[in-house]
Amino acid sequence: MPSAPPISKPEYFPPNARPRSSVRNRGARLFDDENLDLLSHLLDDWFRIPGTSFRFGLDGIVGLIPGVGDLLGGLASTIIVVAAWFRGVPTVTVARMVANVAIEVFVGAIPFLGDVFDIAWKANRRNYKLLSGSLAATPRNTAGDWLFFAAIGLGVLALSMIPFLLMSWLISRMVLAGMHR
Repeated sequence: MPSAPPISKPEYFPPNARPRSSVRNRGARLFDDENLDLLSHLLDDWFRIPGTSFRFGLDGIVGLIPGVGDLLGGLASTIIVVAAWFRGVPTVTVARMVANVAIEVFVGAIPFLGDVFDIAWKANRRNYKLLSGSLAATPRNTAGDWLFFAAIGLGVLALSMIPFLLMSWLISRMVLAGMHR
């Protein structure tokens, strides 16, 4: 009679003794503070013009490529936003980070002036400061983030009112011109 195969016991690893080859450990360091700080410096202020305090990064250089430069810079900028989301930063703070990247991409798309704005705005440094500040704060204060969105909302409302005000002015001018005939 053939013998039964030996029974193998499952392998158990205590939480701190996981093998280094696990996928989870390989990806865990991607979103640590050291790598995200390095990425934000690389994208926003890696290079310095000698004799000045003026700094710029790869995002400013890539942004000079017409058409796709700002999109590529925006894609690289989303790494910090995704890391904040994975690390449990409050949703309103992540939304503020998305708004920083959106402002950088949309204004940066304006030829030349947008590139100057992109270099000065430094969305990645702003987002890294939001991430590290949010994680360091014991009671997470999101009032500043809500004020930021209120200001953006008022700005969008004001910009959307311009066409309506212009139309009402033109209509009133046409009506007044018709009355004087």
